[in-house]
Amino acid sequence: MSNIEIDNKSGFCFGVVKAINKAEEELAKGGTLYCLGDIVHNGQEVERLAKLGLITIDHQQFAQLHDAKVLLRAHGEPPLTYQIAEKNNITLIDASCPVVLKLQSRIKKAYENAPSDDTQIVIYGHHGHAEVNGLVGQTGGKAIVIEDESELNKVDFSKNIRLFSQTTKSLDGFNHLVETLTQKTEDSLSFEHYDTICRQVANRIPNITTFAKQNDIIIFVSGKKSSNGKVLFEHSKKINPNTYLVSAAEEIESLDIDLTKKIGICGATSTPRWVMEEVASKLKDKQVKK
Repeated sequence: MSNIEIDNKSGFCFGVVKAINKAEEELAKGGTLYCLGDIVHNGQEVERLAKLGLITIDHQQFAQLHDAKVLLRAHGEPPLTYQIAEKNNITLIDASCPVVLKLQSRIKKAYENAPSDDTQIVIYGHHGHAEVNGLVGQTGGKAIVIEDESELNKVDFSKNIRLFSQTTKSLDGFNHLVETLTQKTEDSLSFEHYDTICRQVANRIPNITTFAKQNDIIIFVSGKKSSNGKVLFEHSKKINPNTYLVSAAEEIESLDIDLTKKIGICGATSTPRWVMEEVASKLKDKQVKK
C-alpha cells in the first residue's frame, strides 16, 4: 500500500469551481473571452485555461476594452468595474462568489447607513487583494484595511467602528482582533463586528489540523499568490513542523525528505486536484528511483 495520501477535503472551493466552469462553458462557445485578473491564484490553472483561449487582463487594459466579453472571477469587483463595462459596452460573465457578493452588500449597507463623521468601516484583510479591493469599493474607497494588530494605529478610536473580514482570513485572527478592539473602544462609543469569514474556508483549518497529525510529512501545494494558501500552510506547519510548501510537482526534486515516511498532500482552496495528483506522481517516481 502506498504511503502517499492526497487530502480529499483540499482543493477548489465552490466559488472557484463556479468561476472555472463558467470560463470553460464560455470558451466552448468560441469567440474571444477575457478574464479580469488571474481567475484563480494558481499559475498552472491559469496556464491551462490560457491554452483553451482565456486571455487574462488587468484593470488598466479592461478600461480600454470596448464591445468585448469579460469574465469576472470569484473575488468580486468594485462598482467602478460595472460602470466601465456599461460605458464601454462590455458583456460581463459574472462569476463572483455568492459569499463575497453578500459581504459586499452588507458593507455597502453599513457604510450608507452609518453617519459618515463619527463611524468608520474597518476591514480585516490583505492590502491589495482582489476581494478586498472590491469590498473597499463599496465604501467609495473610505474603508480602513488592516492586515493584523500591528496596523491598529490606522483606526480612530474616537469614532464608532463597524468591523468586517475578508472571507478567507483566519477565524482565530479575526476573533483575537475583536477582543483587542473591544478593549480599546470607549464605553460611550459603538463597536459592531461581523464574522464574514467563509465557513467552507474556515472549516479547512480543523481538517488540516487532523490531516497534519495523521501524516509524518505534509506537502502543502499552493500558488504563491494565494492568501488562503498562506493561512493554511502556516497552520499546517504549526501542527506538523515537517510541512513543506510547493507550487508545482517539479519542486519536489529539491526537497530532502524521508520517502519511507507517511506523506500527506493537501492544498489551498485555489489548488487544483490535478496539481496535487502530479505532486503525488512525482513523489512515487522518486521512491522508485531510490
